Amino acid sequence: MDVVDLRNFYAQRLGTVARRFIGRGIRARWSDTRSLRVLGIGYATPYLGLFREEAERCLALMPAPQGVVRWPSSRPALAALVEEDDWPLTDSAVDRVLLVHALENSTDPVGLLREVWRVLAGGGRLLAVIPNRRGLWARMDTTPFGYGRPYSRSQITHLLRETSFTPTGWGEALYVPPIARGWFLRSAVAWERTGATLSAPFAGVHIVEAMKQVYRAIPARRERRRLMPALQPVLAPSPGAAALTPHDATRS
Repeated sequence: MDVVDLRNFYAQRLGTVARRFIGRGIRARWSDTRSLRVLGIGYATPYLGLFREEAERCLALMPAPQGVVRWPSSRPALAALVEEDDWPLTDSAVDRVLLVHALENSTDPVGLLREVWRVLAGGGRLLAVIPNRRGLWARMDTTPFGYGRPYSRSQITHLLRETSFTPTGWGEALYVPPIARGWFLRSAVAWERTGATLSAPFAGVHIVEAMKQVYRAIPARRERRRLMPALQPVLAPSPGAAALTPHDATRS
């Protein structure tokens, strides 16, 4: 989705409800980010406000196909437009990475997560908000969570392990159906509590936390020997030596 559509969604009442419930799940995982450097990827600005006042540094990077908006609106800008797999950050530059509206819209999710791995410091953590393949929000394109590719829990686990991350915690949010009627949204809290209590499988999004693997096993490979062709000796006169003529041989 275009960044303007994402901003408009969160300005609506349904977007406010989604931000509140997802924000609770994010805050439950990252309750204290003091003296940490936090980076948001995708369209994470509705949730970065949870950490901006306490984190040492808080930045937002938005992929070029999506576009970028100024953030925060009343302070010096902390958002930048970047290529999906090439960020203007040094290795091990941040302590926490928050992915929202990023992985499901990526054309190269493996490349995206490898770039996350590069910029994360040792022991750094990734928190990704990903649409649930079995949820109602992924089946309706009236919200941003209905665009791109939703994931199941097993698919997320496989993708994280492939890119040298270890899942350490799981959560879900958005058990309430994506119905933007005011009378229905008044029951959103009840939907959320009931779904969380029953551990219902139809939550709208997964909230998965993963840790960067600093050391990873590398499979041993047999060293290939370079075969050289066998050369046959060849008798040839030295380039600097003068040829011996029959006349010189008779004189000697």
